[in-house]
Amino acid sequence: MCGIIGYVGSRETLPILLKGLSCLEYRGYDSWGIATIHKGAIAIEKDIGKVKDIDVPAISSLLKGTIGLAHSRWATHGKVTRENAHPQTDADAGIAVIHNGIIENYAELKNELENKGYLFSSETDTEVVAHLIRDSYKGNLREAVLCAIRQIEGSYALGVICRDVPDRIIAARNESPLVVGIGNGEQFIASDVPAVLEHTNRVVYLENGEVAELSAERVSFFSLDGKEIEKEVHTITWNAEQAQKQGYPHFMLKEIAEQQIAIEQTINERMTDDEVLLPELLMSEAEVKDIKRVIIVACGTSWHAGLIGEFMLEEIAKIPVEVEYASEFRYRNPIVEKGTIILGISQSGETADTLAALREAKRKGARVISIVNVQGSSITRESDAVLYTHAGPEIGVASTKAFSSQLAVLYLLTVFLGKIRGVLPLQQVKNRIRDLRLLPLQIQSMVDDTTEVERLAARFSATQHALYLGRGINYPIALEGALKLKEVSYAHAEGYPAAEMKHGPIALIDKKMPVVFIATKDDRTYKKIISNIEEVRARGGIVIGIVSKGDNEIVAKTDYHLIVPKSSYILTPLLAVVPLQLLAYFIAVKRGFDPDKPKNLAKSVTVE
Repeated sequence: MCGIIGYVGSRETLPILLKGLSCLEYRGYDSWGIATIHKGAIAIEKDIGKVKDIDVPAISSLLKGTIGLAHSRWATHGKVTRENAHPQTDADAGIAVIHNGIIENYAELKNELENKGYLFSSETDTEVVAHLIRDSYKGNLREAVLCAIRQIEGSYALGVICRDVPDRIIAARNESPLVVGIGNGEQFIASDVPAVLEHTNRVVYLENGEVAELSAERVSFFSLDGKEIEKEVHTITWNAEQAQKQGYPHFMLKEIAEQQIAIEQTINERMTDDEVLLPELLMSEAEVKDIKRVIIVACGTSWHAGLIGEFMLEEIAKIPVEVEYASEFRYRNPIVEKGTIILGISQSGETADTLAALREAKRKGARVISIVNVQGSSITRESDAVLYTHAGPEIGVASTKAFSSQLAVLYLLTVFLGKIRGVLPLQQVKNRIRDLRLLPLQIQSMVDDTTEVERLAARFSATQHALYLGRGINYPIALEGALKLKEVSYAHAEGYPAAEMKHGPIALIDKKMPVVFIATKDDRTYKKIISNIEEVRARGGIVIGIVSKGDNEIVAKTDYHLIVPKSSYILTPLLAVVPLQLLAYFIAVKRGFDPDKPKNLAKSVTVE
């Protein structure tokens, strides 16, 4: 949420800042702002709206210089107005600040500053930071920033420039991600790697309570007490091209199409024909056998992956599992006894609620394992072990390939634990691995031919309400399908266990209501799902079926259907979700919406 990009070097900064903001659009925003220093003054331009609508020729003559900050704002404190956009400044515009996060004690700080005579011109908590820095400034900008952040409670990623120090950027981080890009004769700060990847693949991840001082020639790092510290420089292995659309109209469609390779990259180095290899789990055989319970904590789509993981782990590894919203886990008093594993799932590795839940679990003595896509992210640094998904950069706000890769990792983990615990015989291990190897090509077959999905999307592009129903392991896919439709097309959709339809949702069914059944063939709930379909048909509802190839019985009972390849019961969700992702995407496009940038949503939710 919010995007930060800063540059100091020898090049004109405006083009770099504008490109950086474009690379961060997936994070979600409602306004933008840019500040540069030139000829002893800070120049600022900002407005509500999109980066693509900026009048670049008009601002180019105003924003000169080789140092600057840019920001895309997601409103938290204060309405969406030009005055509330960042950068925020002190009274005489000598200090400019951009900020991602929430200053929890800003009201008290603002009152103290007003009593000292400071005047405020915005409704933001960020302006407090600018005045705090001015109040502490005695000629050393870094010391002033350190003094200010010692007074702050809450989360922040900060970028600060000062007209009196026209060759320095000060950056600070607490509970909100911030990276420093290391270049040759130029340095960068950003809220995420894609914003700097065109210029450098060498980055430093700031930790909580750390400050960076950037000049064109070097970067120095400091702890909260002002002592200089050493930081590890990480080399990013993916390139800027991977974070581009590469001919696709939208990132969402590109990332749906990339699910084959994302899963292959996630699984191929982790299994032989008869064994799953997870050395990164960092657990001995005795520790694996001692697992008594797994608690999965996650948010959004990752929570849906966790629900499917619950089926996998209980079915195959015979381990009791609970799945919790990370945002709720930390606000009660969860029982974490010996033998409990806390498994956190997050694409970005920066999800604030998940990070807080994992910290609470560690405080209670649990072993924390995470499934994360972004290397070097906050959650990975807080975990005892990390199982990376190797999905590559996911730019679209609505998660697609990261979700599938999370399920692939959960499946690998399940087979690995099941074998070591002695509940999964060798032949079953081989069968499970064989089924997983087939999956990427099965997914690709659906992505290669979207004719039926596009036809269905055209038919239902005007729908305002939809119901998604599934049973067993397909229930979380009903939730995920409904979420995708809501996220990108703004149609109201709800996912339910099919049996729960009779406990309320059935009242909504009429001739205008499309009901999507995830009705793949299995020997557990198949007859029950047919009964649920009949109940909808009896009330005039429109039945859309996600059905297994060759299942003519279900096809005959649907008004519309999308076919998925046959697979094992446990792997069915990875296939069933693909047509639902495509359906949501094409409906959004038919309705004229940009599925990569849904309103009010952010790719990485870095505030609680």
